Amino acid sequence: MADTRFSLRNHRQFSFDSYTGYMDHTTEVSSRIYTLANLVSVIRLMSIPVFLYLVVQDRLLPAFILLVAAVLTDFVDGWIARSMNQITKLGQFLDPFADRLFIAATVIALAIQDVVPWWLVIAVMSRDALLGVGGLVMSRYGHGTLPVKWWGKVATFGMLFVLPLFLLAKMVEEYGSEQVATVLVMIAWPIALIAIVVYWVVGFSYLFDAIGLAKEATRESP
Repeated sequence: MADTRFSLRNHRQFSFDSYTGYMDHTTEVSSRIYTLANLVSVIRLMSIPVFLYLVVQDRLLPAFILLVAAVLTDFVDGWIARSMNQITKLGQFLDPFADRLFIAATVIALAIQDVVPWWLVIAVMSRDALLGVGGLVMSRYGHGTLPVKWWGKVATFGMLFVLPLFLLAKMVEEYGSEQVATVLVMIAWPIALIAIVVYWVVGFSYLFDAIGLAKEATRESP
């Protein structure tokens, strides 16, 4: 029994490190809740309904400013967490959760404005549902939330970069610069398609890793 627990514990550590190879092995993850980094993530979450309201009301300029600010906070909370030693279990959940929720909200808002087709919304939401399945599998076998892979961060960055570009194109078009808007859309679409493909590849990678952990835990359980 003791050998089984030891093996599973080692497997969890190995799996976590394989997901987050950029993190130092000595990095301490605390159970603190009230940190500045977590506050920034919560503020980003709270800004989502405000952003959607602004888009629905066709107030695209303040919506664009809020979206850019939210994207910047994605880097700010991570920098604060690392530089001030505020890496927490809650933060490891909040940061990617806020990213995914803001991406989903932005894609929906852009579809409402007829900037992007609804199939893009389905592609993003379906991928997040896939991650949800992987997270449930991980939680079922005591592995907690899915740690972030660096190439998952790359895909997320691509989405967070290209979505404001789409909104900027819509805003520029409404101000009468259709040629500039066309150029922005031509730049945005290749980035968006690449980001979606990587988004899905990472999603399946998470799911396969979660299934692998579940199978390993099942084999090693008494």
